[in-house]
Amino acid sequence: MSDVRQKVPGGDEAKWIELVTQQVRSLRYGVVEIIVHDSRVIQIEKTERLRLEKNPGEKRPD
Repeated sequence: MSDVRQKVPGGDEAKWIELVTQQVRSLRYGVVEIIVHDSRVIQIEKTERLRLEKNPGEKRPD
Protein backbone atom coordinates (compact mmCIF):
# COMPACT_ATOMS: atom_id res chain seq x y z
CA MET A 1 0.00 0.00 0.00
CA SER A 2 1.27 3.49 -0.74
CA ASP A 3 0.05 6.91 0.28
CA VAL A 4 1.15 9.69 -2.05
CA ARG A 5 0.43 13.30 -1.19
CA GLN A 6 1.07 16.14 -3.60
CA LYS A 7 0.21 19.79 -3.08
CA VAL A 8 -1.72 21.32 -5.96
CA PRO A 9 -2.06 25.01 -6.77
CA GLY A 10 -5.71 25.66 -5.90
CA GLY A 11 -6.23 28.37 -8.52
CA ASP A 12 -5.04 26.30 -11.47
CA GLU A 13 -8.05 24.13 -12.32
CA ALA A 14 -6.55 22.59 -15.46
CA LYS A 15 -3.45 21.55 -13.50
CA TRP A 16 -5.32 19.73 -10.71
CA ILE A 17 -7.65 18.04 -13.19
CA GLU A 18 -4.59 16.73 -15.06
CA LEU A 19 -3.00 15.56 -11.78
CA VAL A 20 -6.15 13.69 -10.75
CA THR A 21 -6.32 12.08 -14.20
CA GLN A 22 -2.67 10.96 -13.94
CA GLN A 23 -3.23 9.48 -10.49
CA VAL A 24 -6.33 7.54 -11.62
CA ARG A 25 -4.58 6.19 -14.71
CA SER A 26 -1.62 5.02 -12.62
CA LEU A 27 -3.84 2.83 -10.39
CA ARG A 28 -4.97 -0.72 -10.92
CA TYR A 29 -6.75 -0.96 -7.55
CA GLY A 30 -7.01 1.91 -5.08
CA VAL A 31 -8.43 5.29 -4.21
CA VAL A 32 -7.76 8.85 -5.39
CA GLU A 33 -9.00 11.44 -2.90
CA ILE A 34 -9.34 15.18 -3.58
CA ILE A 35 -8.97 17.43 -0.54
CA VAL A 36 -10.81 20.77 -0.76
CA HIS A 37 -10.48 23.80 1.53
CA ASP A 38 -12.48 27.01 0.99
CA SER A 39 -13.78 25.67 -2.36
CA ARG A 40 -10.21 25.11 -3.63
CA VAL A 41 -8.41 21.85 -4.27
CA ILE A 42 -5.44 21.85 -1.93
CA GLN A 43 -4.29 18.24 -2.03
CA ILE A 44 -4.63 14.98 -3.94
CA GLU A 45 -4.05 11.67 -2.13
CA LYS A 46 -3.58 8.29 -3.76
CA THR A 47 -3.78 4.99 -1.90
CA GLU A 48 -2.85 1.94 -3.94
CA ARG A 49 -3.79 -1.64 -3.11
CA LEU A 50 -1.83 -4.68 -4.16
CA ARG A 51 -4.01 -7.68 -4.83
CA LEU A 52 -2.33 -11.04 -4.64
CA GLU A 53 -3.44 -13.65 -7.12
CA LYS A 54 -4.84 -16.91 -5.77
CA ASN A 55 -2.51 -19.88 -6.32
CA PRO A 56 -4.10 -22.78 -8.25
CA GLY A 57 -5.61 -25.27 -5.82
CA GLU A 58 -5.49 -22.83 -2.90
CA LYS A 59 -8.76 -21.99 -1.16
CA ARG A 60 -9.45 -18.43 -0.07
CA PRO A 61 -11.00 -17.91 3.35
CA ASP A 62 -14.66 -16.83 3.00
